[in-house]
Amino acid sequence: MVEEARQRRLAARRVSGRLPDFPWDHLLEHGERARAHPDGIVDLSIGTPVDPTPEVVQDALRRAADSPGYPLTVGRTETRQAAVDWLERRHGVTGLTPGSVLPVIGSKELIASMPAHLGLGPGDLVAYPELAYPTYEVGAVLAGATPVARDSLTSFGPEVPALLWLNSPSNPTGRVLPVEHLRKVVDWCRERGTLLVSDECYVECAWEAEPVSVLHPDVCGGSHEGILAVHSLSKRSNLAGYRCAFVAGDPAVVAELLAVRKNLGLQMPGPQQVAMQAALEDDAHAVEQHARYAARRAKLREALLVAGFTIDHSEASLYLWTTEDQDCWDTVSWFAERGILVAPGAFYGVAGNRHVRIAFTATDERVDAAVARLTA
Repeated sequence: MVEEARQRRLAARRVSGRLPDFPWDHLLEHGERARAHPDGIVDLSIGTPVDPTPEVVQDALRRAADSPGYPLTVGRTETRQAAVDWLERRHGVTGLTPGSVLPVIGSKELIASMPAHLGLGPGDLVAYPELAYPTYEVGAVLAGATPVARDSLTSFGPEVPALLWLNSPSNPTGRVLPVEHLRKVVDWCRERGTLLVSDECYVECAWEAEPVSVLHPDVCGGSHEGILAVHSLSKRSNLAGYRCAFVAGDPAVVAELLAVRKNLGLQMPGPQQVAMQAALEDDAHAVEQHARYAARRAKLREALLVAGFTIDHSEASLYLWTTEDQDCWDTVSWFAERGILVAPGAFYGVAGNRHVRIAFTATDERVDAAVARLTA
């Protein structure tokens, strides 16, 4: 028994040892310096919502609070239909049915688990953008697949990825991919039998461009075969604490994910499903939240430009991708001296070494404090 326990501990260490370090652990020192500022820290390092969850959602959650039975992994039909309707109403996606949608417990959980849940492993390539959310790599590594960060389709040569991630609007850069590029990626993946999964969690956080879903008929030609899109209500509806997200697209792939998730007992709680339906059916609160973010973005953007920074891309998402053309950690230190915590671009790939990512999800008061410090 003792030897078995020792072997389990060794195996656990092998798993954690092959994962990249959790990036934000490296920010602790800079966070302490920022917190020492006489007026307190302005934390712009993480894009977590700070505004209230909409009342329409809170009311729905309260009404659904009596929920003694187990929820179904497939989710409520009404919730899935609300996702179908929202994608058509707001983003022009047609041809979906409730069978094309699966509610999930936050988009990060889905992204991290998808390669393993689809049976990928040693010998399989999982591709993602060169500047990317770290969880794409984590999901590949946990499945035993090979992660590859590439932007150019021609760079693959004879290699064929089993799964290719897109992220538009991008985290961290805020870049929006045009329809022509998305269509080209769809065609490339279909020719090779590669599953294309588009992370579209920031699709309603647009400022200077109009993001288009990979499920839009102008992109996919009216067929969702071999394509999935991931959507989250964390940013749009201030529901990060509710863990409400869904995946939609090819019903055959959705059914495969459902079969695995049934066996694992991965079920979105019933009250959250009701809350998610209410959020998807109400556009007014999303419009109000969009206006709040737009005002904060405008203030921070102007202050950064006044302070001598350059802002690249950033036409969508909840971040300003910023550089002073120096090592990103030097820039992080510069901000920390002024009581502002930002994320180094190196967290998102080698190509980000000279940028920092600045979130504009802080309160109006904290954004104003940052602006005052940057323009002093």
